Amino acid sequence: MDTIPHHAAPPLVRIRGLTLTVPSAAGPVNILRGVDLDIPTGEAVALVGPSGSGKTSLLMLLAGLERATSGSIQLDGQTVTSMNEDALARLRRQSVGIVFQAFHLIPTMTALENVSVPLELAGRADAVARATEALASVGLSHRLTHLPGQLSGGEQQRVALARAFAPAPKLLLADEPTGNLDHATGAQVMDLLFALRARSGTTLLLITHDPRLAERCDRQAHMEDGRIGAAPPVMVEPDPTTSGQVA
Repeated sequence: MDTIPHHAAPPLVRIRGLTLTVPSAAGPVNILRGVDLDIPTGEAVALVGPSGSGKTSLLMLLAGLERATSGSIQLDGQTVTSMNEDALARLRRQSVGIVFQAFHLIPTMTALENVSVPLELAGRADAVARATEALASVGLSHRLTHLPGQLSGGEQQRVALARAFAPAPKLLLADEPTGNLDHATGAQVMDLLFALRARSGTTLLLITHDPRLAERCDRQAHMEDGRIGAAPPVMVEPDPTTSGQVA
């Protein structure tokens, strides 16, 4: 007996015709020029491309931290681009984790408070317990009462990771998360990020200039001049020992 095929699940993130134009003294500047992108649930996507191509602007729009000029963003069936500020704040608290190059920790709060306070604002009754568990998952059980200024750069970014993963977000946005770290520390932080993502199944959009990190993702989306297109071909230098030979 024939079976009816199941329809594919809609993507967690669906972006269509997204534009961002900002004013300047020289006239309007087109940052994004009609971006289309789908990200299925559970996929890790590396967003690559030259500086100034619009990668961070796209992330900010996805997080609801900036407003698009036109086009639409849907996240888990909700239209982000039509939400008011209160709805966007709820979306970030409940569904979106963000890790930036700068750690963005509150300097007067301990590591535990930096992770637990956003959970408390989201109405989580188990905020402190969840924050404690999240900090343990990044190896910082011994740093709960330390202020950011008492932590190394790598430790601060691990607190930021704990804060991002603690609410169990559906989508994690990471913008060059190792940009302020040395190579060895950055590698440790990224190993941790990918391990946490694999454990939780969180969908990931990672902005990176590091091809080794991009290759660890399921897919790469190449952005240039405010648009997403096919990744440029890899240029292979000709072998001088065979140059001029005819096969």
